[in-house]
Amino acid sequence: MENLSTIGLQILPTNERQVRPLVALEPEVQRTAWQQAVQVAGGKVPTGRIVKDVVQRIMERTKVPNTYQLGEVCQILALDNPELRGKGGCWAIVSAVNDFSCSVRMWNGEYAVALQHLKSYNYLPAECEQIKEISDRISRVYSDSLEETVKSLLQLLGKVNRPYLTAVEEKLLNVLESEYEIR
Repeated sequence: MENLSTIGLQILPTNERQVRPLVALEPEVQRTAWQQAVQVAGGKVPTGRIVKDVVQRIMERTKVPNTYQLGEVCQILALDNPELRGKGGCWAIVSAVNDFSCSVRMWNGEYAVALQHLKSYNYLPAECEQIKEISDRISRVYSDSLEETVKSLLQLLGKVNRPYLTAVEEKLLNVLESEYEIR
């Protein structure tokens, strides 16, 4: 066993897919996870899938409680998650709380997001309600058939890092609602 852990420290990742799952763990646990992945791979460089499976098992064992609550407003941390590309910095409203993830509603749809890709804004309940209203309004206007500039504007409004729209932002959203006959 001692010999294999020494080998595990000498075998290094050869691509990003092998390293990416490790970022979900604390640095001291990353080394252990890598050694376990090398062990599972029979003393060879493990595939990204093997590393991801090992990390998932470690996370399930350590089971950090999910402290998010329904209706809470969080910021999306895209980090290196390709499924969240373009959504980094956007706010999202928690619509379901699971063990290792939350379902969140954004202005352009519903997403399942792992806990490490969320950060609470710690808004007051009234502020969360304001964000929910803004999100609902943007959702009613947004569609894939919109012009690119309109979609871009709605996306920017979905990234506002405050629980309200400025007077100009409010006027712009009103114009879009009026133009697309939404109310």
